[in-house]
Amino acid sequence: MPVAYLSAEIGLHSDLHTYSGGLGVLAGDHVKSAADASIDLVGVSLLYRQGYGRQHLDPSGNQTETYPEIDPNDHLQDTGIEIRLPLDGGALHAKVWSTDLPGASGGSVTVYFLDTRDERNTPEHARLGDRLYGGDHLMRIRQEYLLGVGGVRALDALGITVDGLHLNEGHCTFAAFEMLRRGWSRDELAERTLFTTHTPVPAGHDRFPWTDVEAVLGDLLPSDAKALSGDDVTCSMSHLGIALAGTVNAVSKLNAEVAMTMFPHVKIHPITNGVHHLTWTGKATADLFDAHVSGWRTDPHTLHSAANIPTDALRTSREQNRAALRDLVLTSTGVTLHADRLTIGFARRFATYKRANLVFSDLDRLRRIGRGKIQFVFSGKAHPKDEGGKDLIRSVFEGAEAVADDIPVAFIEDYSMATGLAMTSGVDVWLNNPIRPMEASGTSGMKAAMNGVPNLSILDGWWPEACVHGVNGWAIGAQEDDRDDARDVDALYTVLEHEVLPMWMGNREAWDDVMRHAMVASAGFTGHRMIQDYMHFYGQFRGS
Repeated sequence: MPVAYLSAEIGLHSDLHTYSGGLGVLAGDHVKSAADASIDLVGVSLLYRQGYGRQHLDPSGNQTETYPEIDPNDHLQDTGIEIRLPLDGGALHAKVWSTDLPGASGGSVTVYFLDTRDERNTPEHARLGDRLYGGDHLMRIRQEYLLGVGGVRALDALGITVDGLHLNEGHCTFAAFEMLRRGWSRDELAERTLFTTHTPVPAGHDRFPWTDVEAVLGDLLPSDAKALSGDDVTCSMSHLGIALAGTVNAVSKLNAEVAMTMFPHVKIHPITNGVHHLTWTGKATADLFDAHVSGWRTDPHTLHSAANIPTDALRTSREQNRAALRDLVLTSTGVTLHADRLTIGFARRFATYKRANLVFSDLDRLRRIGRGKIQFVFSGKAHPKDEGGKDLIRSVFEGAEAVADDIPVAFIEDYSMATGLAMTSGVDVWLNNPIRPMEASGTSGMKAAMNGVPNLSILDGWWPEACVHGVNGWAIGAQEDDRDDARDVDALYTVLEHEVLPMWMGNREAWDDVMRHAMVASAGFTGHRMIQDYMHFYGQFRGS
């Protein structure tokens, strides 16, 4: 019997844009890696007909969004299964779509998507499936009710009996209540449930008024729910899910330490994120590995042997990926990148703690360091309602305009998985400078390393586990946990000026070695390794 993996977003490819960023893309890598390993797992998510929003940027960096409709017939299969849930004194109808993900070794995993576009639904209920993380808290509660309770009932309607639940963040907590309703005891629920927490950022931990939660769930809500949540006024979905789950994990060693300060009476296991290697290697990188890393497609642990890749082959591969990115930047932004300059990449969700504009803090110093030597490529979306994130984008545009005569800066709009692959394979250095320890893990740097792109990063998330300074990338500063933008940008400029650029410009043999060692390091941060770590806990579910 399979494990049910429930997640509010599962990003499988760019065209099915029902994901916002790292959480959804990681969930996609999770199910793909499970397929590669022939693990008995099913994925469950919601089908958002308008996705997360397509990003549009004007010349000043002002973000607006449009919401083109997704036709599930273009991407998914109709299972012919429908479910009906009690809601608001009536019924909520949802259709079940699916897609099968073939694995590298002959296995497969099916992901199911629940769709509320049904003529029998009220207009309000039909809109539950419009947008990811859209609407007010009332809509979010109903979405999470559909995901958790509806997800379990959909599996039942499909004839799928599960061994256990993997709840990917608090959005799917209500699935636990449905299993209790079906007859699992509290002890059995604990034995058969794993909860993954991904972030210390408050926005990642939904809180809803109890009155609204009670109105939606009704009798499904246990009498001790408030006690489990630890709050009589608001329902913390994370606290509730963690209280019901027998096992909890965070997504890096540092993140586990931070999470245990947030949930102090809970043992939280570290399972550091990993990326699906077949999805996140550029074409030229994949060709390189095919020629020089035997068996990497089915066993990415063999990337440890990337240290032996011949120099000529490595340089050819890297130049092909670099050229592909330059072409993409020119066609999508009109900015001309130079083949002989160090290209620094930054792409992720534009949340304020990620400090996308940090590198533009001292424009005179940046010009002095980088004039004629460096160039930047940015990409990423702000949440449609996040004005702070939108301000960050405008700030990057302002910085870009200020240094344009000396340092080319491109911003690729409407960030997607395809853009992410082009950037993580095509830049020369991957920049990451969040406020430590708020970046729980972050996976873009893992993708970059796999393509031979060294990281230049704050020691946050996964990077403290991987970084060997000057060998496979570079650390920015020490492991400071207080916010000090001036300190951090000084450290960034210093390592860029005195270590990164001198190696890039004056010692290409040493740079080749850093690229190789980045690939070697990536072997420890693949979805293949990650899913094996999760199997340790899946195997403890009754009947597994």
